[in-house]
Amino acid sequence: MINIKEDERLSKLNHSCAHLMAQAVKHLYPDAKFWVGPVIEEGFYYDIDLGDKVLTEDDIEAISKEMKKLAKDGKRIVRHEISKDEALDMFKDDPYKVDLISRMDEDDTIISCYSQGDFTDLCRGPHVDTVKECKNFKLLKFSGAYWKGDANNKMLQRIYGICFDNEEDLNKHLQELEEAKERDHRKLGKDLGIYMMSDLVGRGLPMYLPNGFILWRELENYIVNKELKRGYKHVQTPPLGNVNLYKTSGHLEHYKDAMFPIMKVEDEEYVLRPMNCPHHMVVYGNDIHSYRDLPLRIAEVARDCRYEASGALKGIERVRTFCQNDSHIFCTLEQVESEFKNVVDLILECYKELGIENYRFELSLRDPEDKIKYHNDDEMWDKAENMLRQVLNDLKIDYVEKIGEAAFYGPKLDVQCKPAVGNEITVSTCQLDFCLPAKFDLNYIDKDGSKKTPVVLHRAVFGSIDRFIAFYLEETKGNLPLFLSPVQVKILPVNNEYHLDYAKEVFNKLIDDDIRVELDDREEKVGYRMREAVIHKIPLILVLGQKEVDEGLISYRRRGSQETTTVSYEEFINLIKKEMKEHK
Repeated sequence: MINIKEDERLSKLNHSCAHLMAQAVKHLYPDAKFWVGPVIEEGFYYDIDLGDKVLTEDDIEAISKEMKKLAKDGKRIVRHEISKDEALDMFKDDPYKVDLISRMDEDDTIISCYSQGDFTDLCRGPHVDTVKECKNFKLLKFSGAYWKGDANNKMLQRIYGICFDNEEDLNKHLQELEEAKERDHRKLGKDLGIYMMSDLVGRGLPMYLPNGFILWRELENYIVNKELKRGYKHVQTPPLGNVNLYKTSGHLEHYKDAMFPIMKVEDEEYVLRPMNCPHHMVVYGNDIHSYRDLPLRIAEVARDCRYEASGALKGIERVRTFCQNDSHIFCTLEQVESEFKNVVDLILECYKELGIENYRFELSLRDPEDKIKYHNDDEMWDKAENMLRQVLNDLKIDYVEKIGEAAFYGPKLDVQCKPAVGNEITVSTCQLDFCLPAKFDLNYIDKDGSKKTPVVLHRAVFGSIDRFIAFYLEETKGNLPLFLSPVQVKILPVNNEYHLDYAKEVFNKLIDDDIRVELDDREEKVGYRMREAVIHKIPLILVLGQKEVDEGLISYRRRGSQETTTVSYEEFINLIKKEMKEHK
């Protein structure tokens, strides 16, 4: 979907439509007071004080009707420049505008406002020429919003909307929004029983339900098995650490705002870990290493915790605790290229098997002017960035460079995936690091007997498993591949009196063959039970009637198909196992 903020024309149009909406509100509610009405990626919103009035759907319909009337009238939008004193006098009855004006710099003596007919609003602009241009709009939703985002302040009414140049573009966008709703992992997560949230447990702390844990576990098994075949060694480390661990790594200095507060326990201080690399540095340092031991690929599916503002939380896409399928590859300088290539190969292999096609590569570099965010070592940065750039060029990978997006300790390759709806997200990452091994005084004995510091590649194929599940649910619309589906087979006996015994027999065989299967023997019509199985996106639905009982057969229907296929049990189980084997 289009980003309204990034399109100059649409940004101006939506800004003007926010004013049109405010004018309509003022007509319907003369005592309304207005805070701010910015353009956002999804269109615009306006925060409004309506006293004790709480908006309803009928109110939104009335506001929309008044906006159409005003747009048809076609008043010109005219810019005025006034002094600060004039502005304070003009908006003296609106405490929210007075607050905005009062906080403007004293030197900023010229203030702009825009008028359209009987309505004037404080604004920098720019705007379209007439309100007639704003006729193709839609008010999308409304909610409460605290003034200035502070829960101690008054609750205002926030109305969201969007505007396009023509009705065709508007309808296309609205259709995309409906598609996005159906794909939203929060909706799918609820419908398919994947996860739940509870304020009693805490915001941003997901709890995986039985179906969700199966999906989570199968993804973990999938990536761990891939890693084992490529020589990774798995470890398990604690989800918290002594504060000195993060002082040594530099994370406390560079990452403190994203970490939970320090906890004092007896005479020690601890923090919930935001990432796993410091622990893995310590694991490496536990032994003496020779160049013959390298590369050493340490991996872990590890629980991390990061502070996210409550407004940024979103389902399991943005959370306060998550699991990374993390790895740290300790290698020599000469091994960087081959190890980096192996990581890219693994990423591409997984993407191919999981059907992920719309992605691109970004090389994230430091901002050399920023001496606070990044480890201050120009020679190290130049060496690391040039090495990663050279490897990407040698591998003939198309990429774009992004200044200021590196980790504080080194450059990285980010794989940006474009979901079916919404903005790009970073799924996979591989980071080159000369910094942390030196901070932890890590070394290996080289061929000549000298001590050398290893290079480290930080990599995560799925990023966090939680965010990947959110992305993958939306990408597939919840139609998960067979090997990931929490329920792979649903059995529906046509008539319990005549067919249930055979259905139980098939059920038990599938259980013995390690298939995740459910038997729906409710006293409901088979058509009803079939529709429910379809809604729950079951990959294979078995309908067992008299023919199947008499001949010992299996009749199944694939998800998304109306065709029924009848085979022997042996053919059916071989079909499933062949499909499952493709992801082992």
